[in-house]
Amino acid sequence: MSDIYIAGVSMTKFGKHLDRSLKDLTGEALAAVLKDAGCGSESIEAAFFGNCVQGHMEGQDMIRGEVALRAFGIEGIPIINVENACATASTAFHLAVNYVKSGSADIALAIGAEKMYSEDKAKMFSAFDGAWDVHDAENILAAWTSMGDGVEIPEGSTSPRPYSVFMDVYAGFSRMHMREFGTTQRQLAAIASKNHGHSTMNELAQYTRAFTIDEVLSGAPVTFPLTVPMCSPISDGAAAAIVCNARGLKKLKVAKARAMKVLASVIRTGSTRGATDFSRHCSRLGAEKAYEQAGLGPNDIDVAEVHDASATGEVIESEALGFCAIGDGGAIAERGETTLGGRIPINVSGGLESKGHPIGATGLGQIYELVTQLRGEAGKRQVAGARHGMAQNGGGIHGVEEAVSCLTIVGQ
Repeated sequence: MSDIYIAGVSMTKFGKHLDRSLKDLTGEALAAVLKDAGCGSESIEAAFFGNCVQGHMEGQDMIRGEVALRAFGIEGIPIINVENACATASTAFHLAVNYVKSGSADIALAIGAEKMYSEDKAKMFSAFDGAWDVHDAENILAAWTSMGDGVEIPEGSTSPRPYSVFMDVYAGFSRMHMREFGTTQRQLAAIASKNHGHSTMNELAQYTRAFTIDEVLSGAPVTFPLTVPMCSPISDGAAAAIVCNARGLKKLKVAKARAMKVLASVIRTGSTRGATDFSRHCSRLGAEKAYEQAGLGPNDIDVAEVHDASATGEVIESEALGFCAIGDGGAIAERGETTLGGRIPINVSGGLESKGHPIGATGLGQIYELVTQLRGEAGKRQVAGARHGMAQNGGGIHGVEEAVSCLTIVGQ
């Protein structure tokens, strides 16, 4: 895979964009990625367009990519529409990488865009309801809620306001982790505090306010042990990447030193397993394959972006990716090992918790951060000497884990 390059990346500011359309956000990300790669729209030979909820929110159930991209000169080429829950954008990236690797094109575009904010709050939160088996939703929620049996839920620790049902899922896993390994709510707050601190150095992040650990703990409750600052917000935004082979790179005006190599790109779906059989977690198995592809190990990764739709997500994924032992995900954050300047900086972009989580664009937002870091262009949040970066992006729930997990390793 060493001859597959990321020639350009882009990301809009993530946030609340009620006055902007999906096409508008798509156009901004597209213009920026073309400029970054040093090409025009005529250079793109195939496009993979990621989006999850436009059908739910606006009724555009089909041909979303063809509609969103034509106004900006992307037409007459293969355009493939991609949906894979919160892992949609990284799936689009994976498909673009493999399309180029197959020889079907020299230059391909992966782009993801999402418009989730709405004045209709019920419609906005119900957009997540299709990310699990809709025929068994009540049993699934009950199973996840009971996963943490044995941990007392304090009175008043559940929000009376609407929130994503996936926070109940994360809360159930949180309580199980607390019971099995002694993980504390304060450790989860340390993760959120770290990520919000990182976001103050990222002008494209949805939220850029720092929180102390105590401020995270005293935040409005969502569902125990999660408080609002521990959870990703509803977001709008878009992100993109242009990938190419060596022949394609010669056609572009980007300097070769700024074109990062795709060392591994892996998609792994979940499987039937016991909730505490962490050795078979889909991210863990996918990471093993990614490390094998890249010829690297966890100790070779200088910076990582992982799917922290809640602070608990970072615990799950930092363990699954081998950055610490199973059970130590909260402890390494509390010790500062995952903070900028620490042993393995994680989510220096601010993560989903504060950078934002427009689900059809999120994975490409992670790729944008890794490429920016490896180019040495991340400013105040730059990880010194970063040569290898890893992204993990999960989507949906099936059984006792994500329905899908995408693993990407990028290098200089």
